[in-house]
Amino acid sequence: MVLLLPQGPGCFLNLLLLVLECGWARAAGRTYVSEYYAQAPQKLSLYSWYGNARMFVFRVPENTVLLRWILQASKGKGPECQNTNITVHLRASAPPIINPLQTKFGINTVALPSFNLSIPLMSKVQSNIFLNISNPVSGDWFVAAHLPKDDGKIEVKGFTTKCSYIFQPQMLVQRLINVPVLEPNNSLGLILSPFDQVSHLKIFIPEHTVELVIHLKNCAVNNRPVEPCPVLLLIGSNALPNSHVKIVNCSESVVCRKTLDSPPWMKWLQLAVESINTNWIISFEIEAYLTVCIPVDAGSLLAMFNNFTLSSNGTVMKDLDMLGVYIKPNKTEHSNSGKSCFRNQPVLREAVDVVSVRFFVLNGPDVSVSSEYPTILLLNLNTGRDNGGTIMLNLQLNKTSLSNENATVFACLSAGSPVMSLDVNSISCREALSWGYLLKMNSSILSRSLHVPYPETDRWYLTLQILCPNDKGNQTCGKVSARVIISTVLSPCVEDCGVYGECRLLQTHGYLYAACVCKAGWNGWSCTDDTNAQSYRQQLLATLLLTLSNLMFIPPIVIAIHRCYFVEASVYLFTMFFSTFYHACDQPGIAVMCIMEYDTLQYCDFLGSVVSVWVTILCMARLKSLLKYVFFILGSLLIAMSMQLDRRGLWNLVGPCLVALFIMVVAWVSRGVKRRHCYPPTWKRWMFFLLPGISAALIAIAVYGFLETKENYYYTHSIWHFLVAGSVIFLLPPGKKHISPWIWTQKFTCGYQLCSDVKEDLYVVC
Repeated sequence: MVLLLPQGPGCFLNLLLLVLECGWARAAGRTYVSEYYAQAPQKLSLYSWYGNARMFVFRVPENTVLLRWILQASKGKGPECQNTNITVHLRASAPPIINPLQTKFGINTVALPSFNLSIPLMSKVQSNIFLNISNPVSGDWFVAAHLPKDDGKIEVKGFTTKCSYIFQPQMLVQRLINVPVLEPNNSLGLILSPFDQVSHLKIFIPEHTVELVIHLKNCAVNNRPVEPCPVLLLIGSNALPNSHVKIVNCSESVVCRKTLDSPPWMKWLQLAVESINTNWIISFEIEAYLTVCIPVDAGSLLAMFNNFTLSSNGTVMKDLDMLGVYIKPNKTEHSNSGKSCFRNQPVLREAVDVVSVRFFVLNGPDVSVSSEYPTILLLNLNTGRDNGGTIMLNLQLNKTSLSNENATVFACLSAGSPVMSLDVNSISCREALSWGYLLKMNSSILSRSLHVPYPETDRWYLTLQILCPNDKGNQTCGKVSARVIISTVLSPCVEDCGVYGECRLLQTHGYLYAACVCKAGWNGWSCTDDTNAQSYRQQLLATLLLTLSNLMFIPPIVIAIHRCYFVEASVYLFTMFFSTFYHACDQPGIAVMCIMEYDTLQYCDFLGSVVSVWVTILCMARLKSLLKYVFFILGSLLIAMSMQLDRRGLWNLVGPCLVALFIMVVAWVSRGVKRRHCYPPTWKRWMFFLLPGISAALIAIAVYGFLETKENYYYTHSIWHFLVAGSVIFLLPPGKKHISPWIWTQKFTCGYQLCSDVKEDLYVVC
């Protein structure tokens, strides 16, 4: 939903100030537009992996001066709704990197924590939080919300009532229409008054700009020239979690000037001037100078490629003329001396799949690195569809090509603009409005790797240069060169999340991003944290318990065959087979064996379990054969249909149980009325068979519904197998026909044999 509310000057500016601006800066008609954005609320879930966080994507328009987040959270009113906190993460240009479980990242993975806040849901059913951000960066903003850590309890669907926690973010922006453009080498006059204490303007930074100078001059307060000027100069835009804003207090220096090295290329840079004293009318002039560096010619083939991608030397100057960028020759301190200060190495981009990109170095894969000037590679990730994966950078130094063993190859991966002021003593690489990730290689360390999850939507740059110890201006290092093999890819997940993880592609509002879901106790962003990992013995023990416990169904199968219940025996055999191999395939670790597709095994296991209960209870009803088999077939077909609709639904098990119990009760009551005697007629049948069988079944239900967790699943579910199979042994009724004693029983000379008493429904020794 977008609501446009054009605001008149009376809402934000005083009419007198508007008239003054018309004559001074020609900024008349300055209009603010308010826009409201909202997305549908979503239900939250407890956090166990990144997929449990609900993601929202908003787009902040250009020239936005104020961004206000309205974060609404609510919960149900039932007794199951407990007091809790909802954690909200915000980040600009890429999904937030969150780590609620406090797990460890991989060795080569670097990740900055996102900005987060908590929304308490205590006694109140609904809670709201407001967050204001001035001068926000334009583009996509991401909001992720989740509940606290999952307790690991396995709940049967429909068995318990879950509380509904709802979260909805809303965004209100105020943007300025017709923002004044500051052209290089041209002064722009502005006025600040008590009614308009901030002036906004912008300047475009062309490619290959190595320096930007902002200068305020001719400052006057109430029409009286003053030095220094009582204003604040704000350069850049705010982003979360990092702020890319430089603040200059002009009242602290007579000359108000700010020099920015390597500002963001091919972007509009936001500027704002704010009055320190709210009672003064301040007038001033602001001007900017750009220094553009000519890249080193990379050869005829590469220069031809540059015409299409990075712009050749002549194209750069032509583009600067079209943009109105003119560098005055007489201003040597702000002009280009004509000396090349870096080398462009063209890179080819190949889109492989969703959030999967490969970069190829032209005439590579090795790149020549020099101590004279940095080598820059452009990695284009500004399509808006690349920030849901992970940048994987691998560097390999050719030791034989390094002409000075004391030299060090510095590499910096940064977004927005390259970092060209590398220092041998630096532990990080950064420029005025950007920062990067620093890697170092030398004769001892020949390879380095770097993984950056969820990179910002931007033009990324890889800067390479050779520096020597105590190097000042590359004077002691001399001319040193080396060859570095570069491999760069954008992958959905790091190494497909390893052996104990699975890379999954997530989607929200048409936006795709990837995350790892870990197993066997492994955790972390790429499933590399082995703090709580299961050993191979533990995994093997879990597999053996869950599979071999199904052998408990062998006694019910033997008893059913012995009593001529061949259909029931077939169902038990079907259940035992598929339950064994389903649990052998369902294991999270490496002790896994799948004889067919996982979904097929799961369906057959669930179907066999419910049908086993169905045929056992109907067998206890002692119906006529024709009627019993009709119920067998009809019930099995209906159960198969319900399993296809909702495999984990509670009523898939409860429904057949209730229907079968109703049929059994009706049959027993009818038989008892006809015989005028309680059925089953003997207390032995109740005491030694029915009550133990019913008790085992009830304990199994309690274990299955209340005690199972993700940590104890392998032995609680094994107990479930034992109890269910044991209940069948006790509940399966004796056969209706006399069954001759087994051959092996006749070999005993004691004279005892096992006989079937049809009237009493009990096996006795005769």
